[in-house]
Amino acid sequence: MDIRFRTRRLAKTFNAFVDLERFYGTQMAKAIIKRMAVLKNAPHLGLVPPTKPDRRHQLSGNKHEQFAVDLIHPHRLVFKPNHDPIPRKKDGGIDLEHVTAIMILKVVDYH
Repeated sequence: MDIRFRTRRLAKTFNAFVDLERFYGTQMAKAIIKRMAVLKNAPHLGLVPPTKPDRRHQLSGNKHEQFAVDLIHPHRLVFKPNHDPIPRKKDGGIDLEHVTAIMILKVVDYH
């Protein structure tokens, strides 16, 4: 999967373990590395497991076109499809099998 980042700073942080560790701590940095490996190796979003430990899930409300994967509870890695237009199913939902590019937005505790 093609992965981009919302900001240059976020890209820089995610591309160096030292920066990830400094910003998020050792355990969170390790969890981020694991989830990023799953995302990078999946040909499309439909192959990112919806079960634990990854638990890919679509957000709701005003974030309904965003997705997240679990990190260390309660933190999540939030991203969105990086397609224009976003691939859709006939019912209007996002077609996960055609999402081959994502944009990492943030690491957040949105609870």
